[in-house]
Amino acid sequence: MSYYERHIFFCLNQRANGEGCCADHGAQAAFDHCKARVKAEGLAGPGQVRVNKAGCLDRCAGAPVAVVYPEAVWYTYVDQSDIDEIIDSHLVHGRVVERLLLAPDIGR
Repeated sequence: MSYYERHIFFCLNQRANGEGCCADHGAQAAFDHCKARVKAEGLAGPGQVRVNKAGCLDRCAGAPVAVVYPEAVWYTYVDQSDIDEIIDSHLVHGRVVERLLLAPDIGR
């Protein structure tokens, strides 16, 4: 058994050279919302969910992005309601949110 059942990593990378990045698309606010909600719902901690910051995940063209492990499911999102849907469906019940999946060919 793993220490955490699931991890969700949010790319929070900020590029100084003007290239597009997740930080330019509300990634920090999404991370903060997810972390607060997971904690408030009692989903955080050993055997449950860990919400993590990440540097560049190299999927910039789909920004903003997050990935859930151990399933390696990549998401893009627009607002807090998308994050809530990922929490309620995937992090709690293990059901992938198909409409928010990042296309597999989306890279940097």
